[in-house]
Amino acid sequence: MKAVCVYCGSSPGANPIYTEAAQAFGRALVAANLALVYGGGKVGLMGVIADTVMAGGGRAIGVIPELLVDKEVGHVGLTELHVVPDMHQRKKMMADLSDAFVAMPGGAGTLEELFEVYTWAQLGYHRKPVGVLNISGFYDPLMALLDHTVREGFMRQTYRDMLQTDSDPAALIARLKRYHAPAKDKWADLRDNV
Repeated sequence: MKAVCVYCGSSPGANPIYTEAAQAFGRALVAANLALVYGGGKVGLMGVIADTVMAGGGRAIGVIPELLVDKEVGHVGLTELHVVPDMHQRKKMMADLSDAFVAMPGGAGTLEELFEVYTWAQLGYHRKPVGVLNISGFYDPLMALLDHTVREGFMRQTYRDMLQTDSDPAALIARLKRYHAPAKDKWADLRDNV
């Protein structure tokens, strides 16, 4: 594992603990000699984690669509900043540059990006680990919803277990490094449900 893609808010959130967690995760990435791949912004938790990684001597690689650069939220102090035409190319490049994915607290965009790579893993389009840094129980309601989907027969426990969760940055990185994707035929579920 060489690079971790981090999805997180373009806002710092209402509780200072989220900023502290972004700093802690940035330091943990540097300590583990892992590059940060992220959305390229200079605001919110995105800016905090990038600044922390850069201040610690690590590598921060941003990928940002032209529209957001034009709104002056692109971070200019990164190791690399890739400007792409749209969100689809942004997400593809971020996925291609990364060996693992982590969602920190954030809004709809963070959730959308998390669920896209999580679904890709379930379907077998990649075998990279996907995790959630669950700061101060932020993702507890989501974890409960995923458990509910298993109980109601809409998700297999195997797929639920693919999402690695921890509240400690270093512990989450260790879990991601140990993760081995299950052997999977990406079409098995479709055949099973026909």
